[in-house]
Amino acid sequence: MPAARARLLYVTDLAYPARGRRYGDEDVYLTSRLRADFDLALCHPLDVAALMDAFDAVVVRNSGPVLGYREAYDAFRERALATGARVYNPLTGRADMAGKQYLLDLCAEGFPVVPTVDRVEDLDRLPVSERYVVKPKHGADSVGLRVLGPEALHTLAEASDGTVLVQPYVDFAYEVSFYFVDDELQYALYAPDPDRRWRLQPYEPTPEDVEFARRFIDFNGLPHGVQRVDACRAPDGGLLLVELEDLNPYLSLDALGEDVRDAFVAAFTRSLHRFLRRPATPC
Repeated sequence: MPAARARLLYVTDLAYPARGRRYGDEDVYLTSRLRADFDLALCHPLDVAALMDAFDAVVVRNSGPVLGYREAYDAFRERALATGARVYNPLTGRADMAGKQYLLDLCAEGFPVVPTVDRVEDLDRLPVSERYVVKPKHGADSVGLRVLGPEALHTLAEASDGTVLVQPYVDFAYEVSFYFVDDELQYALYAPDPDRRWRLQPYEPTPEDVEFARRFIDFNGLPHGVQRVDACRAPDGGLLLVELEDLNPYLSLDALGEDVRDAFVAAFTRSLHRFLRRPATPC
């Protein structure tokens, strides 16, 4: 008898209107490839808690910003942690999965991060700027992001209650993203035009670039999973972390050549097999 195939509940919001990206297309492509190794069912994030018990693992992919379904996401996390359900990426992530407190923590520890505070009273810790970026601590996909001058910032109530992050507006040359499966870099992409974040092209990272990105993967410590390290090339030529996406990073597979895309799918598949061999661990 052939060995039983693992059953995966693949979480995605196929209709989410992501700016400059097509979530649905990416997940249709990925699931079409993963079906060679796994039995799959696609599920909206609002339904995952009710369905997850019938599957060997939950794979969270392009499920959209948690702000749009906070109560359902919290219920899913609580149930998964209580039952020891296998969730990929594992729910132990220290980065965007847990909010954006990590940017403050990394900044305080001297990591190369865009300087960040969470209260206007701490602006003296940041470089002086004519404009500041303000974004919710639990935001994603630029939801709630604002660019304000110093005067407007001082009148913003949220800038004093610790619910938002405040950063100087960095006049960067370009943004670049590094895509990892487990702890292995798969590819890098960059946006040469700062005004077109999702017009991405292949990027050949230097050894220094790879070392930069790997520091944040090591910091996060996920044993399995797909992560995206987003950075900007600062005026001094160095890289600064913008975001470490460890919950549901969009992968921009449509910007890759066929060989690189195939290599990513193979790495993703191997990672899922390794992940499924780990025992479930109820809390």
